[in-house]
Amino acid sequence: MTEAPVRTLLLWCPDWPVLAAELVDGVPATGAVAVLHANRVVACSEAARAEGVRRGLRKREAQGRCPRLTVVDHDPGRDARAFEPVVAAVEELAAGVEVVRPGACALAARGPARYLGGEEAAAERIIEHVAQTCAVESQVGIADGVFAAGLAARDGRVVPPGGTPGFLAGLPVEALGRPALADLLRRLGVRTLGGFAALPAGDVLARFGFDGALAHRLAAGRDHRPLAVRRPPADLAVTADHDEPIDRVDAAAFAARALAERLHDRLAAHGLACTRLGIEAVTADGQELHRVWRHDGLLTAAAVADRVRWQLDGWLTGSAGRPGARPTRPTAGIIRLRLVPDGVLARADLQPGLWGETGEERERAHRALSRVQGLLGPEAVVTAVLGGGRSPNDQVRLVPWGDERLPARPGEPTGPARGGGLAGPARVGEPIGPARPGGLAGPVRAGGAGGPGGADRSGGPARGGAASSGRGTSPPWPGRLPPPSPAVVLPAPLAATVHDAAGEPVGVSARLQLTATPARLAVGAARPVEIVGWAGPWPVDERWWSPAEARRRARFQVCLADGAALLLAVESGQWLVEAIYD
Repeated sequence: MTEAPVRTLLLWCPDWPVLAAELVDGVPATGAVAVLHANRVVACSEAARAEGVRRGLRKREAQGRCPRLTVVDHDPGRDARAFEPVVAAVEELAAGVEVVRPGACALAARGPARYLGGEEAAAERIIEHVAQTCAVESQVGIADGVFAAGLAARDGRVVPPGGTPGFLAGLPVEALGRPALADLLRRLGVRTLGGFAALPAGDVLARFGFDGALAHRLAAGRDHRPLAVRRPPADLAVTADHDEPIDRVDAAAFAARALAERLHDRLAAHGLACTRLGIEAVTADGQELHRVWRHDGLLTAAAVADRVRWQLDGWLTGSAGRPGARPTRPTAGIIRLRLVPDGVLARADLQPGLWGETGEERERAHRALSRVQGLLGPEAVVTAVLGGGRSPNDQVRLVPWGDERLPARPGEPTGPARGGGLAGPARVGEPIGPARPGGLAGPVRAGGAGGPGGADRSGGPARGGAASSGRGTSPPWPGRLPPPSPAVVLPAPLAATVHDAAGEPVGVSARLQLTATPARLAVGAARPVEIVGWAGPWPVDERWWSPAEARRRARFQVCLADGAALLLAVESGQWLVEAIYD
């Protein structure tokens, strides 16, 4: 029998990175402000959103939409320090507060609801107290489980007990916070959390793996914490006593790193990893400080050290910013620091290698990359994950170091060329016809069928006439380009024009036939360059069953007289340069 999720109250401060920049650095949050990380917007103010700025935009595009935009660098430590007075204010009314992330904290709703006159009264009381104490606006959501409470906080909503599944059912799958899974579900026709929750749990686990099964539990309104979580024994906690009270942030950071290494080594000896960390401190005059940090994944030693450093920094520096905020700096230095692994999971990846322990070179590389992430953020170190797709830019996904390496799209990223040769460029002026021994890729047959998968509509399984793989099954991505892959994939395609020998524009008919033989190519405003070889077209007819999302285009490989080799696409009569071959 599945245990019912805990009734949870979650306090959320909108646009917290922007507000933290105002509290710490004095950047007015009422103006157009954007917080950037890795040259992309991670948070923006209400005034910036009114000008069209959105999360995920590049810096140049955001400034183009809002010329008066104030840009602030993302600083997780600043966000955590500024959020500490808010958490302390919530703790004055309720016990057992857990920091989900800077800007959001959660606690069990039962206690405050009983002694504050009900759930709605408790939410109003906490919001008012935070506003009066810290001069910070916030919203509260109450639902069954942390995930649903976080979504309810976006609308300041109290979901009735037992109504969480109905509340989640109408939300889009993007609410799961898993872009790759949401994209796959939409391509499979599942657009809401209710539709995802209606799928059989066993089939979801078999198709999407453990992370998909966890997301399925969220969509169904069940608690997101795995059932394997248990309270660790007391001997897993680590404590450090200091003769000289710690009252400086640099000294606290040094102590935090050493203590985090001890905790990580102790957990590793038991085959465990931390998912929720309790940080306790005692000052020289007996004041006790306590905070709980939550993490969805497994906290490494570097991640533990970062959270301890952020928490100590928040305690030692106190509140800063708006007048009237209550100072939280301890009355004396810290003489005792204790780390308690409040939530642990059994680690399955602590098994030694086939020929002994993991090599020291790999461990040093992991430490170096993790340190760079600790200094610059998790997005500073990314690795490429190959997957499926029909275009080169669809087959590569960059994921932060340490995250689960799941492809954005299923299917083998590369495979044997189907339907033709792969050696060199097409001969000059060679028309579309049978397979060419020296062609860049596969043949193009009469009537427009060509390339891997022929002229089959690539949104579904290959139909009659489609080429098959060596195992006798249809290729997973009909219409996909054969190898080799381009060396450079342009982030935005470049407009181009293609003309024949007489200077007339070249087009592609509805039956995928060229109107003339390509002779010259001009990219943008550059001078035309002679085409010495070409191959194609490879048709792609995606999502033909949905008129609003349908996309139809044909791709070509061309070799130019200056030695360049390009991947072209023609869509709605417009030629585009998508990628460059080495």
